[in-house]
Amino acid sequence: MSISRAVRWVLPVVLLLAWLVIGGTLGPYAGKLGDVATNEQSSFLPQSAESTRVLEQEAAFQQNQTIPAIVVWTARDGTVTPEQRAAAQRALASMQGVPYVTGAASPVVPSRDGAALTGVVQIRSDVGEHSPDTIDAIRGAAGQVPGTSAYVAGPAATQADLSDAFSGIDTLLVGVAVAVVLLILLLVYRSVLLPFMIILGSVFALGLASAIAYYLAKRGVVTVDGQVQGILSILVIGACTDYALLLSARFREELSAGESRSAALWAAWRRSAGAIAASAGTVAMGLIALLLSDLSNNRALGPVGAIGISCALLSALTFLPAVLLLLGRAVYWPARPHPDHDGASRHRIWERIASLLDRHPRRAWTSCLIVLIACAAFMPTLRTDGVPLSETFVGEAPSVTAQDVLNAHYPGGSGNPAVVLTNAQALPQVVSVADRTEGVSDVRPRTRAGAPLVVEGRALVDVTLSAAADSEAARQTVHRLRANLHAVPGADALVGGYTAQQADTLAAAEHDRAVIVPVVLGIIVVILVMLLRSLAMPLLLVATVALNYLATLGVAALVFRHLLGFTATDPSVPLYGFVFLVALGVDYNIFLMTRAREESLRHGPRDGVLRGLTATGGVITSAGVVLAATFAALVVIPLAFMVQIAFIVAFGVLMDTLLVRSLLVPALVRDAGPRAWWPGVLSRSEPTRRASS
Repeated sequence: MSISRAVRWVLPVVLLLAWLVIGGTLGPYAGKLGDVATNEQSSFLPQSAESTRVLEQEAAFQQNQTIPAIVVWTARDGTVTPEQRAAAQRALASMQGVPYVTGAASPVVPSRDGAALTGVVQIRSDVGEHSPDTIDAIRGAAGQVPGTSAYVAGPAATQADLSDAFSGIDTLLVGVAVAVVLLILLLVYRSVLLPFMIILGSVFALGLASAIAYYLAKRGVVTVDGQVQGILSILVIGACTDYALLLSARFREELSAGESRSAALWAAWRRSAGAIAASAGTVAMGLIALLLSDLSNNRALGPVGAIGISCALLSALTFLPAVLLLLGRAVYWPARPHPDHDGASRHRIWERIASLLDRHPRRAWTSCLIVLIACAAFMPTLRTDGVPLSETFVGEAPSVTAQDVLNAHYPGGSGNPAVVLTNAQALPQVVSVADRTEGVSDVRPRTRAGAPLVVEGRALVDVTLSAAADSEAARQTVHRLRANLHAVPGADALVGGYTAQQADTLAAAEHDRAVIVPVVLGIIVVILVMLLRSLAMPLLLVATVALNYLATLGVAALVFRHLLGFTATDPSVPLYGFVFLVALGVDYNIFLMTRAREESLRHGPRDGVLRGLTATGGVITSAGVVLAATFAALVVIPLAFMVQIAFIVAFGVLMDTLLVRSLLVPALVRDAGPRAWWPGVLSRSEPTRRASS
């Protein structure tokens, strides 16, 4: 055996063994990533916002960092008795024995209608994964008051429900995604080995990405929360599967042309690697652009997501080629590729579509534009001012039920007051101005032993709002409160708390969209210009995927309100949808147009785009369906944010795959002829004849 022949077979064996070691040693980190994940509210806040500064400075007023849990009792006969009030106070005292509960019991406060009682329990902020158990213990102790129904609301209860929602995410989400992808691949490709090899490569990539993210998070370099953890799993599995499908389809095509397995693999790798790398680059750079965000969870997703995409790319270009070379045609068993006749039946549908576009390109792209513009017309109706607490969780959530009960008997902002930090000498003026502000129900300085609590010359004031803390009316009250208190001389007042955090998050989200959207578009255009060696084509491709994004938001506005019952979306949803849909949508156009360019250099621009569509139509459609199904798996996490992202990305990818990439782009390129490739070599080809419309 010659040295070159030995290297040709030794290299794939070494690569395969290396990935088996990676999978065996690093695979468990996909399950351990939750150990370094945080779902605390502070990880979701804008970095420079006023409410974040309040949260940081408020820590100095507490010897131990705590999170409040609000216990609510309602009398079953409609009126609280003195005996029930005394029993509720004893129940609060008994909760001091619950693990992670700290501090003295608060006094029980009756409602104005006399039908309810409430008290506050402080929970240590390091409760972490024990949050659900702690809240359950508090709820159990509260249930001992005779003749009442007990509930637990407040930030601690919400955190416990979030912890429950993300529990088991590492196994449940990955399991559902892998099962869905595997089923689709088995049905579409009618092959036994190939789908399992593709899934295995995706799992190996996820293990490597999770291990890197784990070590970086443990050292404080990156932040991981439940949202980032879930999206990372979906992103790696979906992207790695897409890249693998493109490479394996090209390998099959080369085998069908009669090439030996080594020659076929080299040709497939050489002709696919550029498109796959450019595709991964658009997504990775789009995610890196999230570092420009002022929202902590957006910045967290940027580097972690880019790491995931890089690992998916590495697996697709090393592990899968090794498997394909070692197994050859057997990897496609029982539907093995055969020379000459294998591609005919597989391309028949796409040949018909290409023929239709060749005859009536203008009619095709005009029809597609009408559909997309009609959908995009509903985009302005999509509300992005934050999901109200009552819609945060999909299905019943104890903290939401408790908050509804609290709102029914106490002012709307009870349990989530605005928190004002002020210089102590200006405390009387601040209290007076806050009390006169429209929309404020109650103003109480924080005290210790009956005197205002002062730390380093600063004092705290709790301001209860009349409206529900997650409402637009409450946010307007916070804006008025800030305007009034900022004008108090010498106060240096800051307004924070839940409602202020919501208002600051909305402002940060608007800033992020204004900054990140043009940056991502610019990055994608630059990558496409370098790949396609054209200026006109990148602009055309970016314009079509951007229109697809707007159309998807329009459809989402209708579906969310009229089918799923969401009155609004999380402010981060449109930005996440943009990054994923535009970057991933360009992916499929990269796969199509790199092949179209290759064919156009041989057969001219007119035939080139049609041949490119015929050759890649099946595999790109399969990749789009797989990616859509993968993102749809996010619905297993019972949070509105995840459901909204799942729908937007899944629906948008399908529309991009089936409408934009299959019909709109090829028809536009066919109608424009060589001009679509301006100013590259192809733009100087002979102009095509004008097709009838």
